[in-house]
Amino acid sequence: MDLYPAIDLREGGAVRLTQGDFGRESRYGDPVELARRFSEGGAPWLHVVDLDAARLGRPANRSTVLAIARAVDIPVQTGGGVRSETDVAELLQGGLARVILGTVALDRPDLVGELARRYPGRVAVGIDYRREPDGRTEVAVRGWEAGSGTSVTELLDALGGIGLAAVVVTAIDRDGTMSGPDLDGLRQVLGSTSIPVIASGGVGSVTDIAALAHLEASPSSSPNLSPPADDPAGGLTVRRLSGAVTGKALVEGAMTVEEGVAACAR
Repeated sequence: MDLYPAIDLREGGAVRLTQGDFGRESRYGDPVELARRFSEGGAPWLHVVDLDAARLGRPANRSTVLAIARAVDIPVQTGGGVRSETDVAELLQGGLARVILGTVALDRPDLVGELARRYPGRVAVGIDYRREPDGRTEVAVRGWEAGSGTSVTELLDALGGIGLAAVVVTAIDRDGTMSGPDLDGLRQVLGSTSIPVIASGGVGSVTDIAALAHLEASPSSSPNLSPPADDPAGGLTVRRLSGAVTGKALVEGAMTVEEGVAACAR
């Protein structure tokens, strides 16, 4: 499992929100310097989200995203407001290793499939969800500010078999709280798809990273659970996470990048 230190961008700075609430923001300075710090600490990836673009549906901190990619020697994935072929091409040509599509996965699923085929291994989808009181999950869109009426499982079923590099699954109610990841929800996701899953939301300690690294699920019998494009033989006996995103725990000093990377070893 890979560690993905997270950098969220708002108005040019590095920030962290609590539970996706733009009114509950903490600021952490220069995002490019933060990226260098994470890279020098041994991070294998960086996870960068343009929060302004996610709300507006158009680039807002694109120059900062590209500056981060130029400043480090490790792969960077980015999401937030990536909603067109032009967005994807500009980001990938600008040095990003992977782009994460969010709202467009529901608005234009045909485009997601086309881009995944055009850029194999470089297109992911972000699934940000809230859990309802009855236990159901609903995917949020447009910077977490609107509900979609679609459950996580329904969206995963729709995305199966198109060759995505990963799905980044965020429990909004846990995000920025450092209260621990939604292990039950992630186990359900793992059992529902063959797409590599990157967990996000709630990580507050090295113990949380270790719990994610050891999380396992048996695949369901869903007819939509097909092997990934690079694994035609299957390999679905046990499913595990391919990555874990953490942001606040690092910038608040609850753990170091080195400790997080070590905890990712199963």
